[in-house]
Amino acid sequence: MNIDEADRAVSLIKKHAAKTLTAGVLTSIGSFGAGYSLKGWRNPVLVSSADGVGTKLKIAFATGRHDTIGEDLVNHCVNDIAVQGARPLFFLDYFAVGKLDAGVCGSVVSGLARGCKNNGCALIGGETAEMPGMYAPGEYDLAGFIVGAVERKKMLTGETVAAGDLLLGLPSQGMHTNGYSLARKLLFEVAGYQPESRVPELASSVADELLKVHRSYLKPIQALHEAKLLKAAAHITGGGLTDNIPRVLPPNCGVEIDPKAWPSQPIFELLKDIGQMPDDDYRRTFNLGVGMVLIVPAKKIGFVSQILKKLKQPCYEIGHVVAYTGRKQPRVAYL
Repeated sequence: MNIDEADRAVSLIKKHAAKTLTAGVLTSIGSFGAGYSLKGWRNPVLVSSADGVGTKLKIAFATGRHDTIGEDLVNHCVNDIAVQGARPLFFLDYFAVGKLDAGVCGSVVSGLARGCKNNGCALIGGETAEMPGMYAPGEYDLAGFIVGAVERKKMLTGETVAAGDLLLGLPSQGMHTNGYSLARKLLFEVAGYQPESRVPELASSVADELLKVHRSYLKPIQALHEAKLLKAAAHITGGGLTDNIPRVLPPNCGVEIDPKAWPSQPIFELLKDIGQMPDDDYRRTFNLGVGMVLIVPAKKIGFVSQILKKLKQPCYEIGHVVAYTGRKQPRVAYL
């Protein structure tokens, strides 16, 4: 390892992490273990999640644009715990590379810090590993681990979801962090585009589209949860609407979705056309423009809409909950 380069990287990491510190942080970057105080909580449940960015990293490598990947990772992890009612407390990252470049490392961490700052959580630690021979020149891997908390009686479990409840879709910002292996194959190998290619259907370069940041839905989820208007929420990641919505439903519930209820985003239409994808595969690979699904009581939709409007959060009524018997009935049916 180049010790001087490592020291430079650590200096940049400390600089960015310092911007995210919150009242609960007890230690500084560089400690063997990171400490965080739960003072002020009555009966907290810790909610955690670990994830990566997947092959979206390949787009960063190809373009040399590394400043948004960290934000993608933080927002993805925040959404995963927000759907259980948790507020993010702190985040740790794992950055592994064949040969350390402090500038690239610093750029990645700047995105991590921005994501943490925007979501009110602290970047309190992590691991930067240089492992020659493990990664191709110019490439790295990035993963993260988040911890949040929620008072036990306020956990979102989905157990009150019932037939008649409404599904609200919050729009995604492009592909977020899923479906990139297939998208890269279709766009670069089948269609022959380059990252810098400008595609009329997208009104942007391919790289600009693919590097759009994964949105955080923490604020609308928290606002509706605090108002006791949210029964469940599903983060739409790998598996799409088809596989993710059932994760928050009681066993006796299914959903019906109208795929025409929200505007289609050009990137998904382009990918479907290039790949000639069947609807089932298409729906289970991409988010199709919906990054989060909220399940709310139909009778309260007016209050829900007021809160989302105040937050300037667009939403679409994309379907409803139905009784599920399991007798050759799909858990998620498309109308």
